[in-house]
Amino acid sequence: MKSSEHTFRTLLRRQRLVSALWLFAPLPVVATAFVLTASGSLGERLAASWKPIVEISIFVLLFQLLFRYLRGTRGEGILKGITAVLLLGFMALFYLADAYELPRLRVVVENMFQYAVIALVIIFQPELRRGLVRIGEKPLVRLFLRDTVSVVDPIVEACTRMAKNRVGALIAIEREVGLGTYIEGGVRTDAEISAPLLETIFFPGTALHDGACIVRENRLAAAGCFFPLTDDPGISKQLGSRHRAGIGVTEETDAVVVIVSEETGQISIAV
Repeated sequence: MKSSEHTFRTLLRRQRLVSALWLFAPLPVVATAFVLTASGSLGERLAASWKPIVEISIFVLLFQLLFRYLRGTRGEGILKGITAVLLLGFMALFYLADAYELPRLRVVVENMFQYAVIALVIIFQPELRRGLVRIGEKPLVRLFLRDTVSVVDPIVEACTRMAKNRVGALIAIEREVGLGTYIEGGVRTDAEISAPLLETIFFPGTALHDGACIVRENRLAAAGCFFPLTDDPGISKQLGSRHRAGIGVTEETDAVVVIVSEETGQISIAV
């Protein structure tokens, strides 16, 4: 037991040492930038060197944050190699070309840096996708962004099963124009949307199956709502009242309406 604990502590110390070395690895680049841009007196050297030092420090901070995020994934090793090439290579060459006035070298380095950024996006595509998903799950972001994907999935699942079983349904998703008038005429639910809930509401014989469901802000706001029927003469007479009600509400609002035909089992969308 003591031997295992000692081994674990040794590995932990080594890991901390590696992390510390990784943290201070870009410092030679900062020193190189200081030397390459230094000229004249001490005051002039400091004045000429603080900008590149700040720039490189920002790069180092960004890479450190990215490294912490990718730690334990397949992108960790790739990031170490890219950091070594990008920071120790590109940045040193860039300031070398700038200090000794080598315009051709600077153009080459700038172009290579642009392609390297594109390569980063391609290489870390899965990690970037996962990061965007994490950002979207933050409570602060949810105040400004509506997670419509979580609404679409249960609606599609429920409508697919109801169409297979020839169960009619009418679901309106509120957008910019409010559907408060129709919500007031129905039964308020304010429930989390799920496929079983929608199937239960529209099951034949239930009290609310003849009306429509209204989705507002990712929640089922009301059920048993009734919409005005369209009076468009161009609408086929074969369409029933459910389809006419779905088209009617889209004529007055910008809602997206999903209609499941009880007779044919077809799923239609009206906008």
